[in-house]
Amino acid sequence: MKRNEFLSILLRLSRPVLEAGAQGKLRETMTVEGHPDANMRPYTCFEAAGRLLCGIAPWLEREAADPVEAEEQHRARELARGLMSAQLDPASPDYGNFEELLRPCCQNLVDAAFLALGVLRAPRELGEKLDCRTRDHLVRVLRLTREIRPPENNWLLFSATVEAALKLLTGSYDNLRIDYAYRQFEAWYVGDGLYNDGRSFSLDYYNSFVIQPMLLELCGMFPELIAPEAAARTLARARRYGEILERSVAPDGSFFAVGRSIAYRCGAFHLLACLALREQLPEKVSPGQARAALGAVIGKTLGENAFRPDGFLRIGLCGSQPGQGECYISTGSLYLASTAFLPLGLGKEAPFWTAPEEPWTQKRIWSGENLPADHRLEA
Repeated sequence: MKRNEFLSILLRLSRPVLEAGAQGKLRETMTVEGHPDANMRPYTCFEAAGRLLCGIAPWLEREAADPVEAEEQHRARELARGLMSAQLDPASPDYGNFEELLRPCCQNLVDAAFLALGVLRAPRELGEKLDCRTRDHLVRVLRLTREIRPPENNWLLFSATVEAALKLLTGSYDNLRIDYAYRQFEAWYVGDGLYNDGRSFSLDYYNSFVIQPMLLELCGMFPELIAPEAAARTLARARRYGEILERSVAPDGSFFAVGRSIAYRCGAFHLLACLALREQLPEKVSPGQARAALGAVIGKTLGENAFRPDGFLRIGLCGSQPGQGECYISTGSLYLASTAFLPLGLGKEAPFWTAPEEPWTQKRIWSGENLPADHRLEA
């Protein structure tokens, strides 16, 4: 898959949220699909906004060389800032009623963190260029989430990522939230590039959805708290898990449908896309190989049947599969799929885009190619 194809799918994914959201009409426009026994309606618009911006931020931040792409980018930047304004302004019909929804384990902490990650990935376009009113609202909402008590699992990283954005925006942050989250995950490391999500191991994609991309961001934002050798260890583990993710893509672009939140579709490859964006792919995964694998997964999970007639995403992994949505999954949740498109934050001259496409590992093995055996990470 070529760059223009990645971009075309990302624009199709993002336009309904950006266009309705920038007008303050996302709540009115986005019909909410979700579990019949749960009411995620109060959270779903903020979910869509935070998760979408988390994925498209690197593309918004880097100037496009192609004039057609640059025009799309300019429009998307304006819409993205309008979306943030509408979500964060108490006077907006799309406002998330953050004060009223504060409670332990409140979903708003999750999506404030994804929005914070978007700001960290686009500090100019989603930070510096915000009008003063929206910036003040953003800081206020991020600080409000400090009243939400995270459980002892990946949610600790949501609190830490919010503090990272506050550091960027204000210069002030709570270092204990960063230190505690990082130390806990050091203690929860189980080997071969994988962390427990809390005290026990879960066979799912949360190492990619949340844990390892956020740990990498914290290492970059807080060198005063995370020593260079610890940051290097975190990166080595991330690269190993990125290698495992690449090896999990079947010859047809499908992958092991296991664990919770599988309805995030190609968002399961957040970490591999993140490593590609950082140009820190595993040694055994070439840029052309990573592009081919990500493209295959995107094509498999975001085909025509992934979208409703109104343009918004359906719950499912491959088409409409509402049974794949847990009680916390609703239409807005699904936009974590945008994180598979992080490499669009690389210039078109980057090896990820210029290298010839190569078959990914499983495609090579199942075609009969004699490849070296895989080996675990020894650290």
